[in-house]
Amino acid sequence: MIEKQVDVKTPDGTADCELFYPSESGTWPGIIMYTDIGGLRPVFRDMAQRLASEGFVVLVPNPFYRVSRVPVYRDPFKFGDEKTTARMGEVRTSVTPAGTERDAHAFVDFLSREKHVKGKLGTVGYCMGGGMAMRTAAAEPGKIAAAASFHGSNLASAEPDSPHTLAPKIKAQMYFGFAIEDRTMPPEAVEKLKSALNAAGVKYDGEVYAGARHGWCVKDHSVYHEAQAEHAWHHLVSLFEETLH
Repeated sequence: MIEKQVDVKTPDGTADCELFYPSESGTWPGIIMYTDIGGLRPVFRDMAQRLASEGFVVLVPNPFYRVSRVPVYRDPFKFGDEKTTARMGEVRTSVTPAGTERDAHAFVDFLSREKHVKGKLGTVGYCMGGGMAMRTAAAEPGKIAAAASFHGSNLASAEPDSPHTLAPKIKAQMYFGFAIEDRTMPPEAVEKLKSALNAAGVKYDGEVYAGARHGWCVKDHSVYHEAQAEHAWHHLVSLFEETLH
């Protein structure tokens, strides 16, 4: 397994990222993995390594590069901790719909030129990263063939630039894993998202995970649900294997 720190030039600066791939010899489909609000940290390095071991090149950007290089959280990251919560408030405003779109073009261009990448590209996001994955699929419909969101937050809100409004631009095969309990995606928001996808003719699967709460896929989250996280992982790998190889 190869892991490298790479810098990707964007219209807004330089995004520090980490790149994972199986070995120095070979080519594989490329994946952009978007983190939750905790950013690029050990748990996402582990997830990226695992995905790369399945036969993919995985780029994990620092979503908060406009604020700081990694580590963005100077104190130990812990959901519910006072310092962590305060830092969340400081960094979350640096992630905007327009900025995410600009970044998407830069990340797709980087992977497209990466010597170990051959074939189609995919993207996956967790929590806030779910919306980023959707925005990337919409920004690069000719390049992104598959996109997945797990406990994605605010995918169908009342905001004029809500991710669901981008459905007509999306050509990727999509998969959505919804939590049974998620204040950022209540049942009515899930239905609103599905309606938009159906109206636009997007090919997708959506599943509500029993017993899973918002954040269930990420091991350092207090609500991590191992059985359902493994179920989600199976769907993620299947999606990419079926659409990108």
